[in-house]
Amino acid sequence: MKYLLMIYDDEKLWDAMPPAESEAFLGEYFAFTDGVRASGHYRAGEALQPVATATTVRIRDGKLSTTDGPFAETKEQLGGFYLIEARDLNEAIQVAAKIPSARIGSIEVRPVIDFMADQQPS
Repeated sequence: MKYLLMIYDDEKLWDAMPPAESEAFLGEYFAFTDGVRASGHYRAGEALQPVATATTVRIRDGKLSTTDGPFAETKEQLGGFYLIEARDLNEAIQVAAKIPSARIGSIEVRPVIDFMADQQPS
């Protein structure tokens, strides 16, 4: 089953990190990514630009509206994700626990719905 591991961090913590510390933290991310690839769990993953670059899109009463930046004031922002393959939620949680940001932020683990699975011939 596929799981999306969404990484939430406080961007202000990243901005305040001394260069040596942020480089070391990114090094941990590169090591994690290499490890999750080697384990066979990895399907995709990307880091996101800062939340200030976000645009929120809504349709209300048939009219398009956009809002620059974050759509809600929160302490943590979505900073990136990994899409993994895991046997079950427990295995996905074990993988998520190894993401470096689990120590300073949070990782949301969510199963992915495979709509195509129901359409496969038996």
